[in-house]
Amino acid sequence: MFSSIRIAMILLIIGGAGGGFLYVKNLKANLAISEANNAKLEQSVESQKVVIEQMQKDFKAVQEANANLNKLVNTLNGEIKMLDEKFNKINGKGEQRDLGDLAIKKSKAIERILNNGSVNAKRCFEIAMGAELTEKEKNATKKSEINPECPSIANPKYIPYAN
Repeated sequence: MFSSIRIAMILLIIGGAGGGFLYVKNLKANLAISEANNAKLEQSVESQKVVIEQMQKDFKAVQEANANLNKLVNTLNGEIKMLDEKFNKINGKGEQRDLGDLAIKKSKAIERILNNGSVNAKRCFEIAMGAELTEKEKNATKKSEINPECPSIANPKYIPYAN
């Protein structure tokens, strides 16, 4: 009986050691899986940080483009107001001039003025849509050299009333 208890105890110790060995082996496998998952999560976090940084840069670029666009819109609104004032002048008699009547009386002059104005206005739209300024436009400083329809965007060196 004493020897059977001994055998049982030895088997119990061997079984416990074997179970402990398997348990530790299983823990090591789980630890390896957890480390791999952790590495993937860290890589994912880093890639998300890169995406967030890019989104912030893009957002700043959009804000900057929006500010530039608003500035251009304000400039163009000023040009439209100035153009409106050109057509709605009051003559020497205190009456608002009639462009249709002028077109009948001075058709050649009005045709020339309107044709030149159309060419200038077309160039203003081209510049507003991103066309590069020519050297002549960049260097214009005199009233006779500028585009009178949109001098603030077509002629950056021109200062009104200086000449």
